[in-house]
Parts: sequence; structure tokens; C-alpha cells
Amino acid sequence: MKQFFTSLYLNKYFLTFVVIFAYLESVQERFSFSKSLHWHLFTPDAAIGQLLNALLLFVIIGLVLQKFEEKLTIRHALSVFSISLVLYVAGNNVLAFVVALTFDTVERNFNATTLTTVNIKYVMDVFVYGGLFLAHYYFQKNQEDKKKISMLEKVQIESQLSQLKAQLNPHFLFNNLNVLDQLIEEDQAQASVFLHDFSDIYRYVLQSSDQQLVSLEDEIAFAKRYFRLMKQKYGEAYRLQITGDIPSEAFLPALSLQLLIENAIEHNLGTERSPVEIKLMIYSQTLLVSNTLMPKKQGKKGGGRALLNLGGQLELLAEKAILVQQNERTFEVTLPLIFKNEN
Repeated sequence: MKQFFTSLYLNKYFLTFVVIFAYLESVQERFSFSKSLHWHLFTPDAAIGQLLNALLLFVIIGLVLQKFEEKLTIRHALSVFSISLVLYVAGNNVLAFVVALTFDTVERNFNATTLTTVNIKYVMDVFVYGGLFLAHYYFQKNQEDKKKISMLEKVQIESQLSQLKAQLNPHFLFNNLNVLDQLIEEDQAQASVFLHDFSDIYRYVLQSSDQQLVSLEDEIAFAKRYFRLMKQKYGEAYRLQITGDIPSEAFLPALSLQLLIENAIEHNLGTERSPVEIKLMIYSQTLLVSNTLMPKKQGKKGGGRALLNLGGQLELLAEKAILVQQNERTFEVTLPLIFKNEN
């Protein structure tokens, strides 16, 4: 319930404004009716009743907003307003009829004149208070979306820079060119495969660095190429196993899997006798990346920042969080998959 009201942006400033507005409206209506000043004009009972009606209207609009896809368009706002108007007027009439039936006042309260007057008041309430609420709601929603976009751009830029540095720095290039040079002398066929993977890695990094999301299928293919490259350097000290079927229309932030594989290699010391097992397990809604723990004596300093960046991207792109778990034997990261129909 608290989350529901929070989603409506019913903060203290807006509610204070509604209270003051309802109070002044009640004073104005009483003065218009009595045409004279007296203490009864300023009692708060009518304002409290109007405030409760306004809160009921806000709840109805909020429920309607939840049932429809939220888009900041005039057409969407008009649809929400129209449906809320019908529900509010109909709901108040039903409630009033039940009360009148209970106290045997149906004939007095449900004649043509009274119904017309009361329903005009209900419609005016929707236009006044509903209009105020929707203006406030869409303004706050727009501000929140702008803030999210700004944060996403900041996180993405930082993440892309760290990822590009990891792949394109001179040390990475120099090491792999040395491996390539050795393979050319020892095994030309293997050297050709290595060079093909090496060029594909650079091409994928450059193509995906400006994209928010890439398909899971592309990420898996890239992870395989990247790991084949690492095997040329480390041999059987690290092993990669991929299980599960790739869901259709599943996406992840670019280079997510490479980042996790690289972390497993850089933070753990594997040998051919005791290799580090890296597993990618694909499920319908998530992807689990795990590796056996064999920490290096001198671990990489500043570790964990790239993982935080990845978590920030998923939180902003799909409002989903990654799950990081560790025990004595394994380190696991569960990534929520993003699907097209969620965006």
C-alpha cells in the first residue's frame, strides 16, 4: 500500500496544497450560498469531506494508471481522465444509493433535481481535483524519467569506458599479439582461428559500445569467442561451460558476460590440475554466472566497480537487480534477463 501511494507522488507539498484549496473552496461555496459572513463559513468540516473525496479520486486514478501502460502522452492522460471520471461518478452514486437505502431517504436524495446537482458536483470535482492530480503526477513522472535517463547515461559512459579499456588497452593488445606470433610459428591453422576470434572481439566491442542492450544470443556468442582467446593464453587452467536454452527476445547490457568471465579469470588462479570452472546457466528469466573460488594471493585492486556499473545499468534499464552470492567454494552472479515487451 505504501508503495502504491509513493508511486502516485502524493508528497506532503501536494497534499498541503490540496488541503488549502479544499478549505478555500468550502469557504467560497458557503459564502456564495449565504451571502453573508459568519463563523460557520470557516469551520473545516466541509473541507475535510472534500479532502476525503479528493483522496478517493486520487486512488481511483492511480488504479487506472496501473492498469494501463504509462506513457507521457496527451492521449494517455485523456484516457485515464475519462475512465476515472466514469468510475468516480458511478462509484459515488452507488455509495450514495446504498446509504439512502439504509436510511430510507431514496426518494428525497434520488430525484431529478438532486441527482443533477450532485452529479454536476462530482464531475466538477474530477475536473478540478483530477486535473490537479494528473498535472502533478505527469510532471513528477517526467522529472523522474529525466533523472533516470541522466543517471543511465552517466553509468553507461563509465561502464563503456572501463569495458573498452579492458579490451583495447595496449597491454591486452600486446599480450594477444605475442600469442598470435607464437601460434603462427607453431600452428598456422590455430593462428588463423585465433586471429578470427581476435578481430571479431574488436568488431563486437566497437559495434555494441553505443547500444544500451544486445541480444543474449549475441552475448553468448561473444563470450565463447572471448573465452577461446583466453584459452590460448591460459590453456586448461580455466574452463567454460554453458547450459540451457536461450529464450527468444532476451537481452542484456553489452559486454555483460565478458565482464563476468574476465572477473573470474583475473581474481582466481587456476591450473591444469585444478582449473577454475566458469559456468553460464541460462534460465527462462535469469542467467547465472558462477565460478569456483581460487583467489589469487595478490588480488586485483579496485575490483567490484565494473560489477556495480553492470548492476546500475540493469536497475535503470529494467528496474531489476543483480544478485551476488559467495560461499567458500563458489562466486555467483545472477543476471535478470530483459525482454522486448518489458520496455
